[in-house]
Amino acid sequence: MADLVLPAAIGLAPVLCFLAALVAIDSYRLLRLRTVVAVLVAGALVAVACYHANAWLMAATRLELAPYARYVAPLLEELMKAAVVGALVHTHRIGFLVDGAILGFAVGAGFGVVENLHYQRIVPDADVGTWIVRGFGTAMMHGGATAIYAMATLALLPRVRPRLLAFAPGFATAVLLHSAFNHMFLSPKLSTLVVLLGIPPLILLVFRRGQAAVARWLGQGFDGDAERLALLLSGQLPDSPLGRYLATLRSRFAGPVLADLLCYLRLSTELALRAKGMVMMRENGFDVPVDDATRAKLAELRYLERSIGRAGLLALRPVLAQRHEELWQLRLLAQ
Repeated sequence: MADLVLPAAIGLAPVLCFLAALVAIDSYRLLRLRTVVAVLVAGALVAVACYHANAWLMAATRLELAPYARYVAPLLEELMKAAVVGALVHTHRIGFLVDGAILGFAVGAGFGVVENLHYQRIVPDADVGTWIVRGFGTAMMHGGATAIYAMATLALLPRVRPRLLAFAPGFATAVLLHSAFNHMFLSPKLSTLVVLLGIPPLILLVFRRGQAAVARWLGQGFDGDAERLALLLSGQLPDSPLGRYLATLRSRFAGPVLADLLCYLRLSTELALRAKGMVMMRENGFDVPVDDATRAKLAELRYLERSIGRAGLLALRPVLAQRHEELWQLRLLAQ
């Protein structure tokens, strides 16, 4: 029994413990545990899919194992892991570097866990040194590569157009890191040491900066949303820059649509304040559930989106920023 338990512990514990540490030090608790677990499972399913895809591609290309592992497998495996992160970004389930680091690492961790379990099945008599390399090197590399991809993508999304280009640098970095590890330019144990000295500190550094960015977003965003809501409710809107901008839309939209635009602006501001308040409460140890009134406002907001249409949403873009952070906070309320 010990012959099975020890390799499993060495092969699985490092990557899972580091993931747990990332979740634990997220003071804002941006992610539910069930979300992290679901993404971990998604990474495991990607590993299963890659196992079959790699077997097929090796047969199709007739490459030997070494060149395939160095040049083809990193591209395929990072592409499929990146697809999970891309889907999370596209559906606004990731908003910041902090949750990008956690969920990106979770995808890679799930992948690494399944890969090491499979390795234990096919090489049951591998020595402890091999499992140190598999657990502290290979699995951590998988988690780190996908986390780096996720963080790089989130950092570039507000700055790069078209948005699709924001995914390229992180993906290229992940593939190069994966390929370099598989080349084993150094001995396996030295390569593992490089991974341990490079990837976790890098992730933690970006993680800390990401938490500082969340704090700035909360402070500045809360004040801005509060000012906008006060203006919308004060009756002095026509005399403000916002009111004058909305007045310019009269020639483009009928009266009922203008009313819907104003309602949408008010509701989205109220919900933004509610989401930021929830994050602040979580930081202080209080998990505030979404109440029925908030869910009703979310439903009304979705109805107004359909009512005003794409043209109306584009018209509001100058006064209502819809970056991925703002879209993420609506997803937070919808959970």
